[in-house]
Amino acid sequence: MLWSTSQFKGVDILLTSPWPKYVGNFGNSSGEVDTKKCGSALISSLATGLKPRYHFAALEKTYYERLPYRNHIILQENAQHATRFIALANVGNPEKKKYLYAFSIVPMKLMDVAELVKQPPDVTENPYRKSVKEASIGKQIPAPEEDSACQFFFDLNEKQGRKRSSTGRDNKSSHPKQPRKLPQPPGPCWFCLASPEVEKHLVVNIGTHCYLALAKGGLSDDHVLILPIGHYQSVVELSAEVVEEVEQYKATLRRFFKSQGKRCVLFERNYKSHHLQLQVIPVPLSRCATDDIKDAFITQAQEQQIELLEIPEHSDIKQIAQPGAAYFYVELDTGEKLFHRIKKNFPLQFGREVLASEAILNIPDKSDWRQCQISKEEEETLARRFRKDFEPFDFTLGD
Repeated sequence: MLWSTSQFKGVDILLTSPWPKYVGNFGNSSGEVDTKKCGSALISSLATGLKPRYHFAALEKTYYERLPYRNHIILQENAQHATRFIALANVGNPEKKKYLYAFSIVPMKLMDVAELVKQPPDVTENPYRKSVKEASIGKQIPAPEEDSACQFFFDLNEKQGRKRSSTGRDNKSSHPKQPRKLPQPPGPCWFCLASPEVEKHLVVNIGTHCYLALAKGGLSDDHVLILPIGHYQSVVELSAEVVEEVEQYKATLRRFFKSQGKRCVLFERNYKSHHLQLQVIPVPLSRCATDDIKDAFITQAQEQQIELLEIPEHSDIKQIAQPGAAYFYVELDTGEKLFHRIKKNFPLQFGREVLASEAILNIPDKSDWRQCQISKEEEETLARRFRKDFEPFDFTLGD
């Protein structure tokens, strides 16, 4: 297929076997590949011309995710979308390096131009400009000999198609600068969606900024977590666009559980945790009323000398807790909220203990998630069931 240069904007996804040369050591690299020596200058030239939003390669058999780079020169060319380069390891590798990659994307032809060209805050300069110039004067470096690689890309649901967007400002200089990095976890994170540690079979829905996953060792088969795709420690630290989608997930889950004769309770414990986990637990309407749930939290808090305060329904947690402050809060289906500022110690299973108590779900033996684990096969079955049941309510599918 041919395009005129005036109409061609780029491609959504590019798959190549060799890496592009000069892709640069920016981002999550295994440290085993010298990206200045490996790869093909021809692939660099191809990526420069096609301007893919996502470029996947596999030949070096290791996982590497580069910081996104821009496809235009600031102040000299019209703004264009950024490109993300991701290399994946071979399937079943003994080192257990990442060979799956979860992502969702809206085709660029369906996107608003302003949204398409938004630059991520950690964007870098295009790493290939030098290599393309060298190639144009006959200095291409031959690509390494290719060998076969079997790759699989994680596809939660082929009907889903939403781009993870982020905003940022372009630098006012065309000279490369050290990129401003997004918040990074202090170590391996089980909840950053791009992390190799994520148990992706538990993921049941992916939005633009957040995703849903079944809770491991959940209080019920449909106990889910609302999690940000990027690394944020608490609700207080979320950007406005992430908060907006969290609220959308909350409202959607309330409708979903209401259709099943259940009300849902949400709680967050920002204490001894590194990644925001907003717990969403459905409670059958036949079990108890919302006031019973509220009373159970207050009563058990008093018994453990925890000061659990009621805050205005439409209040923002950011108005009460500062970034980095430890806290626990509960949100009921009526919009009522209970808040505790953690000053010293706090029982890690408090939220589960209250909901598992005789007054609510009457499953006290499930107050500790470690006592509720099931096999991976059972988890996969529950995840498939939830995806199917949730699909009619799935706002990420669009119209």
